[in-house]
Amino acid sequence: MRPGTARAGLVLAAILLLVLERHVPGGQLALYPFTLLATWVHEMGHGLMAMALGGDFDHLEINADASGVAYTRILPGWRSALVSAAGLLGPPLAGAAILAFARGPRRGAMALLGTAAALLISVVFWVRSVVGVLTMLPLAILLGALGLWGGRARLVCAQLLGLLFALDTLARFDYLYSATAVVGGVAHTSDVVGIATGLFPPAILWGVLIAGLDLVLVAAGLWAAWRPDGTGSGPKSPYTRR
Repeated sequence: MRPGTARAGLVLAAILLLVLERHVPGGQLALYPFTLLATWVHEMGHGLMAMALGGDFDHLEINADASGVAYTRILPGWRSALVSAAGLLGPPLAGAAILAFARGPRRGAMALLGTAAALLISVVFWVRSVVGVLTMLPLAILLGALGLWGGRARLVCAQLLGLLFALDTLARFDYLYSATAVVGGVAHTSDVVGIATGLFPPAILWGVLIAGLDLVLVAAGLWAAWRPDGTGSGPKSPYTRR
């Protein structure tokens, strides 16, 4: 497992995540901005799905307690159900995509720069809370700087970002089976209830199905990051570089 490979990046990212969460005083505080970043992905999932289905995405808000809300307008029924589901599937889908794509420092840089660009665009058009703006802008600058000047660390940073996104919905496992979500101290209908309202009950069924889809996405992303990258000792070709 050579430095600079996808496997090495994934292992280092997993170790870093474990150490920060469990063994470093203040480590969870260091990860706090990235928890808010996962909330941003969740809310962007709602908003972008609404736009894709012909609805409107007005704005989103992110709160200090890592809760958030996306204000959308969409026709009731299956469309509103898909908008509700998109928030729950957004982080694991984004995480799996980053894990699968960022298989070397160059691709890691592209993943970091792409995320930074998406953050900047969202702040201009949709992020409308103080916490959201004050967190997403510095994160965009940080990820952009890492993408441009992070060297080989760009791979580890991208894989760490992919892991954080991929595991976010499962880390908030209780929410998949909750009827309400408290956002900024105000109770809202949860996403699984939104799915059940748009399609059919019970909401717990959709919680189970979403959890299963999340597990599949996480497994697919990890498999894609771990599979051989074709850079062995055999003859090189221009298609093996990442």
